[in-house]
Amino acid sequence: MAKKTTPAVSTALPAGYVPALKKTYKEEIVPALVKKFSYETVMQAPRLVKITINEGIGDAVADKKLVEEAAAELSTIVGQKAVLTSSKKDISNFHLRKGMPIGVKVTLRDVKMYEFLERLIRVSLPRIRDFNGIAGKLDGQGNYTLGLKEQIIFPEVEIDKNPRIHGMEITFVTTAKTDEEAHALLEAFGLPFKKNNK
Repeated sequence: MAKKTTPAVSTALPAGYVPALKKTYKEEIVPALVKKFSYETVMQAPRLVKITINEGIGDAVADKKLVEEAAAELSTIVGQKAVLTSSKKDISNFHLRKGMPIGVKVTLRDVKMYEFLERLIRVSLPRIRDFNGIAGKLDGQGNYTLGLKEQIIFPEVEIDKNPRIHGMEITFVTTAKTDEEAHALLEAFGLPFKKNNK
């Protein structure tokens, strides 16, 4: 009897596919920003360029396998291959050598970026226990970094297979010239900033 094999999951998207948030940005967010900031043209409206996700794996010094597991997990979450990050210098106190894998990262653009953002806003953040919004402090250059304590808020994470809990930093890079404009852009996308905490 022939052994059944599980068909490979296709991640290919239909030709001409446009993520819902990308459509919302063009049809609703841009006109709202133009009105709010009195831009002379829609081209002046800030846009989201990329989302980068970084995870530092502290225990990786003792076990390189942990970094590889984290990379596979992050790849599953975002639907794109994550890469390993390495130490840039030797730190003897931490038994760290230059070039040693210590974390993972991925950079998302366009379709993958919008898809991840929508899942983050609609599915993952609401899964945080006692969630009451995210801090609204930006970096002074129109970019925002969100720190998460647990990666298990993403439904793609199978905690039974990989029980290790670790945090991640999600950075939203925009073309905004000011933090106020970037804040308005990200809030319009649906990032749930805490009230009176900009």
